[in-house]
Amino acid sequence: MNRNLSVNAARIERDIAELAAITEPGRPWTRRSFTPLFLEGRALIEKRMREAGLETRIDAAGNLLGLRKGKSSRKAIMLGSHSDTVPDGGRFDGIAGVVVGLEVARALADRGIELEHDLVVVDFLAEEVSAFGVSCVGSRGLTGQFPDGWLERVEGGRTLAEAIREVGGDPSTLRSLTVPEIKGFLELHIEQGPVLEREGIDIGIVGAISGITRIELTFNGQPGHAGTTPMGARADALVAASRFVQKVDEAARVLASQPRHFAATVGEFRMEPNAANVVPAKVRLLIDARAEHRPDMEAFLAWVKAEAARMDGAEGVSVPEPVVISDNAAVPSDANLLDLLRGACDRIGATHRPLASGAGHDAAWVARKAPAAMIFVASKDGLSHAPEEWTENDAIALGAEVLFEAVIALDKQA
Repeated sequence: MNRNLSVNAARIERDIAELAAITEPGRPWTRRSFTPLFLEGRALIEKRMREAGLETRIDAAGNLLGLRKGKSSRKAIMLGSHSDTVPDGGRFDGIAGVVVGLEVARALADRGIELEHDLVVVDFLAEEVSAFGVSCVGSRGLTGQFPDGWLERVEGGRTLAEAIREVGGDPSTLRSLTVPEIKGFLELHIEQGPVLEREGIDIGIVGAISGITRIELTFNGQPGHAGTTPMGARADALVAASRFVQKVDEAARVLASQPRHFAATVGEFRMEPNAANVVPAKVRLLIDARAEHRPDMEAFLAWVKAEAARMDGAEGVSVPEPVVISDNAAVPSDANLLDLLRGACDRIGATHRPLASGAGHDAAWVARKAPAAMIFVASKDGLSHAPEEWTENDAIALGAEVLFEAVIALDKQA
């Protein structure tokens, strides 16, 4: 990289490498929330925070916070992401955002820059789906959006409340946690997709985090002997479901052809009785649909319901009305923060383009309560949640410089 940066690329590379090394043996890169390895990683992050002069604490929701005091304002500028991983694939996902937030704090100290606002670097608890089957535990808790009933969820003989307590949180006060006054939250993340690398662009400026809707469908046929039931006399639930899956792909491709993000995936598929010599009697499938633009999701939901109704009764297979399991709308980024990020890119000569996030992030939960925005840096071959996940350190350092510039600009705003 032939740029004179305020941030220190070598420190970023060291911190990411040290965190990546804390992984389950033979399973790079695995450090799941609520495990001893997660706590080991947390200890390293807290050590680095303290070395940078940050005051550290664990809040009631189990988030690790590092505070750099400002001169006057009660509102905080917040940076960060998460340090937990999915199984077999978390070398940069989340980690890069935590380390970059820390590096911005160090770079400000290196240059003797004192902000008007407090600067808080956060490692959110359990952004990835945890063993308890839920995600974004810390960001929901910090922003007062923690769902009823979650603390009682049980895994491995302990409740989520007990697990939060083990990482230093206080579930007894979680519901009364005071939401901090946030001037703006900025998160750097690897893209987890191919666009930036393919187009040779430095920075993706995330205009919105896509909404996620999950829809369950059931296809009820008639079991029968695979050898004796005539082909023309079958009510094969799997055949009907398979045709529907193909149509889901076709419908999603039409919506994805627009200049807005849309994707739909049938990623969960269960068949009964699931025996080689029995005509399938029942299939349950789950659609994961993601849309940047709410009308696109509404159109897709209407299509799913209409197609299910059209297929109901065809060839002896019944298709009850689809059930929407969850439906979270897209979350737009804050317009002012987007302007600051674009300006920061321009000042340091970083190329940039708008992108939508097809994945969920902690920033989405913060954005529901305070100004928030994200930037992406390129992922090699678009891979993420895989052992091959890789982002060049120069790309991460350039992203850190963008946030450094944006923080200073945001701090100057009244």
